[in-house]
Amino acid sequence: MIELHSEVGRRRLDEFVRPGLLCAFDFDGTLAPIVPHPDQARLPVDIRRRLGELAGFAPVAIITGRSVDDIRDRLGFAPDFIVGNHGLEGLPGWEANAARHEALCSQWRAQLSRVLPEAGNAGIVLEDKRYSLSLHYRHAPDQEAAARRLTELFAQLTPAPSIVAGKQVFNLVPVDARHKGDALRQLMTITGAARALYAGDDVTDEDVFRLPRRAVLSIRVEYDAQSAAEFFLPQLPDVALLLSDLTRRLQVAGAVNRLRGETAGMV
Repeated sequence: MIELHSEVGRRRLDEFVRPGLLCAFDFDGTLAPIVPHPDQARLPVDIRRRLGELAGFAPVAIITGRSVDDIRDRLGFAPDFIVGNHGLEGLPGWEANAARHEALCSQWRAQLSRVLPEAGNAGIVLEDKRYSLSLHYRHAPDQEAAARRLTELFAQLTPAPSIVAGKQVFNLVPVDARHKGDALRQLMTITGAARALYAGDDVTDEDVFRLPRRAVLSIRVEYDAQSAAEFFLPQLPDVALLLSDLTRRLQVAGAVNRLRGETAGMV
């Protein structure tokens, strides 16, 4: 990965950011800071303002592991698209599999409730997002032991889920579920965008980071040598600067295009 604020990063933005660009973002750890409990997360006022400004020049999408109902009230503004449950929920046609995915999660939850230790004692929190489950172990006294124990329990679940690890969390999703990369590709088709910019911070964002770079400019919040992202921002506060930079670039590019059109019309 290359730092986005570098000369290489600025050149890439110069050539990539044009009117018609789709701008998509993860939520937790990208737009909003990671908090001790998922229910405490909110979009910071400054980020909300800058996203609103960006939405005046480009379609904006939020692609998150949270459910659509959960994330909507945490934003404070209305993006063009909200995709939840890592890509399972919110895209056209997702309803066709909703009942089956919900039934699978209900089965897994029932099985886990019989074998999980008392959550308060173990520091493990099960979050039911209806179409996927998340098991957080951030507060476990021994995080490594908790992760091993959860992995053992997951191997006993029937039918077997697809397991996506994150920052002190395991996400359980149906094996045929669409991921964030699928979601971004579908959003590009819906909007007609030939290019998209995506920023994320976790393992669940790697499906986007692995998309072809000719069509997607991928940015990871915080450096990770193992990530497939093309660029990185050193820390979360840098996202605010990115949002303002994108707005400025799109505003200037749009003004230039209008001037060219007016000039061509005078010839």
